[in-house]
Amino acid sequence: MTGDRGLDPTDRGSQWYDADAGPLVRPYAMTGGRTKPGPSGVRFDLIALVVVVDGAPGSAEESLLGPEHRSLLALCRAEPQSVAELAADADLPVGVVRVLLGDLLESGYVEVSRPVPPAQLPDEKILKEVIDGLRAL
Repeated sequence: MTGDRGLDPTDRGSQWYDADAGPLVRPYAMTGGRTKPGPSGVRFDLIALVVVVDGAPGSAEESLLGPEHRSLLALCRAEPQSVAELAADADLPVGVVRVLLGDLLESGYVEVSRPVPPAQLPDEKILKEVIDGLRAL
């Protein structure tokens, strides 16, 4: 008997398939139950840029990665992507993307450019003085 949402309770794998939504994979299954990106505890800002390393391990090693890892690598190969863009394009939760990126970072597949902290940005007063100086030229 099929329920309202298309689930067949007699089917052994019914908790992993919904006729309306398709196959369901829980985030903890994609990350192996992990919630933090790697043992180094690196933190990925949403606007941090991710690029594939030129000397990244070859395709033979890449075939050992999970499908989600390979999907993130494919997205980054086209052009640098922010963590938020990767999550949206891969249709994965940001937390899952952070864990997967931690794996790729530690394996040497990607590099992450972190945004400049606000404390290291030039003072607004200095920027205004530069603009005024350029206008005076």
